Amino acid sequence: MIKDEFKAFLEIYPPTSFAGGELRGTRLAGKTIAVKDNILVEGQIASAGSKMLENYRATYDATVIKKLKAAGATLIGRTNMDEFAMGSSTENSAYGPTLNPHDPTRVPGGSSGGSAAAVAAGLAWAALGSDTGGSIRQPAAHCGVVGLKPTYGAVSRFGLIALASSLDQIGTFTTSVTDAETLFEIISGVDENDSTTEEGKRQKAKGKITEKNFRLGVPRKFLATGLDPEVARAFEVSLDKLKQLGHEIVDIEIPHIEQSLPVYYIILPAEASSNLARFDGMRYGTRIEGKDLLEEYLKTRGELFGPEVRRRIIVGTYVLSAGYYNAYYGQACAVRELIKQSFTDAFTRVDAIATPTTTAPAFKLGEKMADPLQMYLEDVLTVPANIAGIPGLSVPMGKTKTGLPLGFQLMAAPFREDILFALGKIITNE
Repeated sequence: MIKDEFKAFLEIYPPTSFAGGELRGTRLAGKTIAVKDNILVEGQIASAGSKMLENYRATYDATVIKKLKAAGATLIGRTNMDEFAMGSSTENSAYGPTLNPHDPTRVPGGSSGGSAAAVAAGLAWAALGSDTGGSIRQPAAHCGVVGLKPTYGAVSRFGLIALASSLDQIGTFTTSVTDAETLFEIISGVDENDSTTEEGKRQKAKGKITEKNFRLGVPRKFLATGLDPEVARAFEVSLDKLKQLGHEIVDIEIPHIEQSLPVYYIILPAEASSNLARFDGMRYGTRIEGKDLLEEYLKTRGELFGPEVRRRIIVGTYVLSAGYYNAYYGQACAVRELIKQSFTDAFTRVDAIATPTTTAPAFKLGEKMADPLQMYLEDVLTVPANIAGIPGLSVPMGKTKTGLPLGFQLMAAPFREDILFALGKIITNE
């Protein structure tokens, strides 16, 4: 009898389920997780918010999905997003906008707005998103949840529909920093299917935090203009709280950080135009027939890609074209290296860098759709972390007088997510 019960137990939990003395398959048991629509789940449609892929059904699981399933998580659905993750409001989805749970007349942020809204509304315990220039942290701030963008290379991108391959990173939405830390531990690690994952650097940076007090840098010059008064006030309140708890707040300068946004909007369209070349109706997704091959290409890409996607493909193709490559893309890559070095230097003086996550609370639906430049400025405070490849965490820092959530952003050196979690717990009283 006992032998039969033990055999049945092993069928459910085979020996390979044991790791480090912990029973795998139970850590996330009973936890519901929603998945952004650009992360592959075998057998499910992954449309990336586009009509181009409205009938594409994934043939395999992304690495992060495999890890979540192995930990016992329950995947409960797909979440809406800006088409191919291009946007800051989730209004660019081919299937309609997502609404902010705190105020349905406002956006939830983007491009992972559906994931942020699902967690904020209590529809899921947590959600996965992708962050190319702030697409996790910005909607997390607008929806009042915790958003983590890990270090580039800390989490496998295998099974993520690519936007800009040197910037994309899968991350999480949760209601607490503790839950964000748990999920990060589960989904992070080296993956043979993604050569950008770097276990060696992660292990080198890893170490238990021994400091009782942290030193935080605030780039005041970078924050000097453009902050909404309520955002600025809530940010200072959060800094004062940290000061009172014994942490040191210092003003720092990060050379070239103000160039992050223009650099981003050259590198991203360039990489996007290359990555999206595969969506031509021949190999993936829907095809609109024409009288010849050229007409099929023109109709398929012209009618199934939305206006923002077409805009970025055009810009990206231009900056990569003969005669302009060095002047635009080459120059942007050179400045990117200067920005990376500036952050490296900054982290020799401080443990983390603090800014608001966004310059203002969530804006009204339709407010910025007619002005792409104003929409692009939504990413001004989050983009530097992607350009530098460093981790970023957004945690709630109160609300406006009208009840709209605001976010506090922390950035740390590569693979020092542990510092972000420690500081995030302090700010959120966990």
